[in-house]
Amino acid sequence: MYDQKIVRIKDTSGKMFIGEASTFSAEYGMHEFGREEDGLQLNGYTIFKGDIEQIEILQDLKVIRAQQTWQQAGAYYVRIQAMAKKHHISLRQEFDEHDSPETKYIVITDHDFPIATARMYALDTKTVMIGRVVVLPEYRHLGIGTMVVSECEAWAEELGFSKAVVESRDNKVAFYEQLDYEVCGQAMQGDTFTCIRMEKEL
Repeated sequence: MYDQKIVRIKDTSGKMFIGEASTFSAEYGMHEFGREEDGLQLNGYTIFKGDIEQIEILQDLKVIRAQQTWQQAGAYYVRIQAMAKKHHISLRQEFDEHDSPETKYIVITDHDFPIATARMYALDTKTVMIGRVVVLPEYRHLGIGTMVVSECEAWAEELGFSKAVVESRDNKVAFYEQLDYEVCGQAMQGDTFTCIRMEKEL
């Protein structure tokens, strides 16, 4: 019922998760995790049926791998509204040389309205940079940022990349650490934010 559907889960501790679910059987749960119970995985998390307090399918939430202009416009909209406008970043600064025809964009929509985005581009044949991870303010703290990064990682793996790099704002390091990224560089002062390089093996 939930397999390959975008769901919102509240677990028994009150934590919220949003993402595309991949369900598994009790037999698999026992084999892989030592717990004989049905469950599901999303955004790198494993959640057993007994730990779910509430689950709902988000019919109107969609993931777009934006490759056409109208889809990429959704990515640009979110970045202008939630970053450029809020932090007084000029369009020239926000849309740099890495917004090129080769750049890949993930866009999350709610009722076909863009609410979150991220971009990624190759650093070399095995390493991809994930950046400009942005969620509209009214959709934050719901797990959508995690979902965006996870969708980038899945796409990157399909494209043959084995390592992901982010340049995290200094106040977002803990967020990326929860997604198994590790700090691998010193803080750098950019045009707008202080950033720290982090990496993850895919």
